[in-house]
Amino acid sequence: MPITIGVVGPEDLVHRAIAVGTEMGGAIMTGLAYRHEGEAVEVVAAAPEEVDAFLFTGVVPYTTATAAGVVTRPSMYVSYDGATLLRALVELLRLGHDVTRLSVDTLRRAEVMETLTEAKLPTDQVQVLPYKAGLTSEDIVAFHRTARDRHDTRVAITCLGSAYNVLEPLMHTVRLAPSRFSIRSTIQALTLTAVGQQVGDAQVALGLIELPGPDDTLAADVVTLGGSLAPLPGGRHLMVTTRGLLEQATEQFTRLPLLDRLAARHPTVHVGFGIGRTAAEAESLAKRALGRAEAIGASVGVVAMADDVDIVIEPADGDEPPAERGAESLPLLARRVGLNAQTLARLRELVTDRPDGLTAHDVAEHLDVQQRTARRVLKRLERAGIATPTGSQQQGRTGRPPTVYRVNL
Repeated sequence: MPITIGVVGPEDLVHRAIAVGTEMGGAIMTGLAYRHEGEAVEVVAAAPEEVDAFLFTGVVPYTTATAAGVVTRPSMYVSYDGATLLRALVELLRLGHDVTRLSVDTLRRAEVMETLTEAKLPTDQVQVLPYKAGLTSEDIVAFHRTARDRHDTRVAITCLGSAYNVLEPLMHTVRLAPSRFSIRSTIQALTLTAVGQQVGDAQVALGLIELPGPDDTLAADVVTLGGSLAPLPGGRHLMVTTRGLLEQATEQFTRLPLLDRLAARHPTVHVGFGIGRTAAEAESLAKRALGRAEAIGASVGVVAMADDVDIVIEPADGDEPPAERGAESLPLLARRVGLNAQTLARLRELVTDRPDGLTAHDVAEHLDVQQRTARRVLKRLERAGIATPTGSQQQGRTGRPPTVYRVNL
């Protein structure tokens, strides 16, 4: 089944990328256009579930969406390479413009200088503003205006549509568009990445279930995980499924409904899942997971992966206190929660500054995202057991008071 790639960017560049991808074949291309790059976060957050990967038409929307923590699927951006700049220079020369006095944004300075040098053009009057996280359209416009006023630049070359719209009435401005080659090569790389993840979803997942006695409804419970069940000697049961089905049924390994139901019927329940590239590897990991589950508590589930990662899952609303978990690395935690590791690192800073609790407003202000996006972030953390609602913030407010969350990062 072909993957579906959602193209994120301004409408004209989205159409361009879709046309290239359609010519290539092998992937379904769908448009996720915005009017301003500031809308990239909302566009990505609202993307349909059938979108398997995101192709951004430039680094600006990619960085913005990634920093907001809404990019949870394979994603890449189309780079504006030296060939793109060279094509613009040739067109400027054809129209009679002075290409020795330029201001260029977003591209790397070394790349700009190398392109001009290869074209045998002087570089001493060229001003470059490389892109870095946090750079806004207003910053880019100010850079080109300063270059014109202080260095007498004659042409502004920008990669940002919103900056082009402001600059074009003020000075001769060229908006760079990614080349067909850049779009094609990025789509190829993104397709390989997305297909690789789908293959990962097809990895074998074996589960070992240990109960103190028989259970007539166990087979029906296992159906919720899309697996099949077989009895083993010693009162154990073997469950066979795939990583993708298991990850979906456990909300990215944050809860295990099967464990919840079994814990309601039995005084002790131990479930160990192993995920591997082969059945033998998955079986070995399942045994390791079951052994750890037995050592932790009366009713515990553990998911073990090939990279020495064990994820502990306790029953929801159990009577016994949850077992103490070891500290998870940010990359693993990000994967489990479905957020970007950089976003979690910034949230950890916020939690340190505000140990009494966070609201969606606090998160939105710290991450520079809209409150709707911040609420989604907190809900993801809540589902993962990392954020807990502790009350509402009442002081000096009208309308519905915001929920305060205690976040453990």
